[in-house]
Formats: sequence, structure tokens, C-alpha cells
Amino acid sequence: MRNVIIQCLLCASLTFGIWIAVFNIYLHYNHVKKQEKIQEKGNPLIWSLGEKLQSKPDSVHLPRAYNVRVERASEDEPAEPKLLLSSGENFNYSIPEVIHGYSTYGFNSIISKNLGHYRNVPDTRNVMCQKKMYPAKLPTASIIICFHNEEFNALFRTLSSIMTLTQQYILEEIILVDDMSDFDDLKEKLDYHLEIFRGKIKLIRNKKREGLIRARMTGASHASGDVLVFLDSHCEVNKVWLEPLLNAIAKDPKMVVCPLIDVIDYMTLEYQPSPIVRGAFNWRLEFKWDHVLSYEIEGPEGPTTPIRSPAMAGGIFAINRHYFNEIGQYDKGMNLWGGENLELSLRIWMCGGQLYVIPCSRVGHINRQHVTNRFEIMKVVEYNNLRLVHTWLDEYKGQFFLRRPALKSAAYGNISERVELRKRLGCKSFQWYLDTIFPELEASKAIS
Repeated sequence: MRNVIIQCLLCASLTFGIWIAVFNIYLHYNHVKKQEKIQEKGNPLIWSLGEKLQSKPDSVHLPRAYNVRVERASEDEPAEPKLLLSSGENFNYSIPEVIHGYSTYGFNSIISKNLGHYRNVPDTRNVMCQKKMYPAKLPTASIIICFHNEEFNALFRTLSSIMTLTQQYILEEIILVDDMSDFDDLKEKLDYHLEIFRGKIKLIRNKKREGLIRARMTGASHASGDVLVFLDSHCEVNKVWLEPLLNAIAKDPKMVVCPLIDVIDYMTLEYQPSPIVRGAFNWRLEFKWDHVLSYEIEGPEGPTTPIRSPAMAGGIFAINRHYFNEIGQYDKGMNLWGGENLELSLRIWMCGGQLYVIPCSRVGHINRQHVTNRFEIMKVVEYNNLRLVHTWLDEYKGQFFLRRPALKSAAYGNISERVELRKRLGCKSFQWYLDTIFPELEASKAIS
């Protein structure tokens, strides 16, 4: 009997070892195949409204759009989560830890745990950016990071990368806002590990779930730096990332700036450079990344030239603190997250500000693949988008309802405060925005 038990244990150990080996082989195989496909086909994620553009033959990776389009589940789709999570071609994960990581965090939490609290990432800046010099006197920054049930190591790598790669004299503080997380490791364990950053980090814990939009407003209300820098809680900043953003705002306090967002692959957590892109959207109010045409970076500054962007992704940007308050912060009537990035983008442009991507600033962002509570998120995004439509699109709201007719009579709450804000700020019309900032959207009216 004892020999039988020993043999069973050996078989179990061997089986587990084979699973781990197959899993590691798959990670490498999937990454290689992904690179080959990108090189053969070009990157299919770059999207352009006005014209079809060819992708560069180089291997490039696009940051994932923050706004999500949630498809309705089919009638055949089971209500309960599947026991096997599929990723890639003909491969199913069944290791419990992997399944838990993807379903909970949207990325590979096993690799994240192995990476630990800090790692060196490649300097993805253009050579011309690496040679740029910035003034010794720059505005100070309050970095605001909101999180809800974030994976501990990803959150801590975000903090460690900031503390390691940011000049302390321009870093006023990091404000962490815990939006009512449930996980134990984000409580006492987080408090304990934050002690190494004592003096630079403020931790605020919401007493109820507010959602990203209102949590960011809470963080901003506690900030004392000249500039607010909003970051997601699963980022890794790159070398000399903050100076280009602060320098642009120092020149024009009404300029809102975003870094180029490099991709951290959700499966391998490999840090991958992004090409130079700008933010855009379509008539369904779905955020997209758009090509930057070559003539826009052919001037004397070359690939270091700030890029005018019709919209921002919303997860990572910097704005003068007083200007953020002046233009009305976020629409606090919006819920959770979704749509707030486009609403703020339109408000910036239409009310006298500017929105630019700064190519010499780079921040990596985990390309998360999982969205929990899909139906709830879909309804929230629809609600938030309706508030945007009825406040900012003027006579062009019909273009949105042409594509989303079911939302014509849907509720969107009281927007009188936002309408009054628009009048008080003396904002321009949406027609002006189309003519001056984003003519490609006007040209796409006939496109479904």
C-alpha cells in the first residue's frame, strides 16, 4: 500500500511538472508567433478615420484603448464562468493559479509575482529624446493613482518605478486612493510595504466604492503639487518620463499632455515600445489609436515633436492643478469609469485648452484583457456617453443615435450643471471642434 501511495505521488509530481513545462513553452511559442504575425501583416490595431494607412513593416505594439465595447453574450453562452480559459490558438489553461490570475486581474499574476516589486525596463525613447535637456526649474507634480482590487505586485511596481525614475525635487507626492478594495494584501500588507516611501506617499481609503472618476476627484482634492499626473495602478514609468510633461505645461498651463503609452503584454508582461500615435474616436464614441502622419514629425524637432491629439485614452495624463479645477474637473455625475476621457478631451479643446501627446515621455501600461461584470460596465459606459452626447455634441448627437438608436430615450441624469459650466467657460461649438481639431470624424459621417 505504501509503495502505491509513493508511486501516485511521483505520478502527480511528474504530471504537474509537465503542465508547468507546457505552459512555459506555450508562453514562448505564443510570443514568437505573435511577433511573426505582426511582421507579416502589420499591426491591425492602428485605426484611421480619414483614410486607410499602411502599418509600418517594423514590429510595433499599440496600447489598448481604455474604453471598451462590450458585446452582448449569445444565448448559448453559459452564465457561469468556464473552467478552462482559452488564450491563443488551440490552447487551454487549467492551472488553478493561472485561471485565478486572469479572471481576477486580467493578466498573468504568476509572472507578475515572479517579477516582484521592481524591474528595469528598456529605454524606448527616440535617440533625439535621450539628448534633450530640460530646465532645472520645473513645476512640481502630484501623482494620483486610484486602485480597486489591483494585483499587489503590479501596484507596487508602479510605485517603485516612479520613486526610482523620478527626480525627487519635482515629485511633490504620490496620492494613492484605495477605492474600497476587498483583498487582504491591499490592507495591512500594503501599509507595511509603503513605509519605505514614507514622506512621499499619501494613502486615502474610500469608505464606499466610488468608481475611478470620483476616486480621482478625491485624490485631486488632496493634492498640493503644481501639476496633477493621473496614472493607472498597473503601469511602469520609463526614464526621464516626467520632465517632458512638466516642461510642456510650464510653457502653457492650459496644455494637457499625455505620454506615449508603451505596452506591457498581459500574458508575458514583456515591456514593448509603442509607435507614435494619437488618440481618436468614432461616432459610437469608442476610443481608438490613430496614425500620426509622417509630415507631422518632419520638422526640426523630428520625432520629439509634441503631437496634437483629438482625444486622450484617459488613464495617463498630466494637467495643471488650477486649470483642472477651472475647467470643471470630471463630470461627477458619471459613474465608475468609461466616457470620461472623451468628455474631458472635448471640454479641453472646445473651452480654450490644448491636448497633446509628448513622444519623449513614455509610460508602460499592462494591456489587461479581462473585464468583470460586463453587463454592468456596458450600462455604465452607455449612461456616461449619453451625458457627453447631450452636453457637447450639439446637432451632431444624431450621428451617435444613428448608430445607437436604442439609447435615444435612455436616462442620463441631470446635466444642467455641466451645461451651465459650458456656458460659463464660453466654450466653442462641436462644429468648431470638427472643423479645427478633428475633421476626419466629420468625413466619416457616412461610414457605419
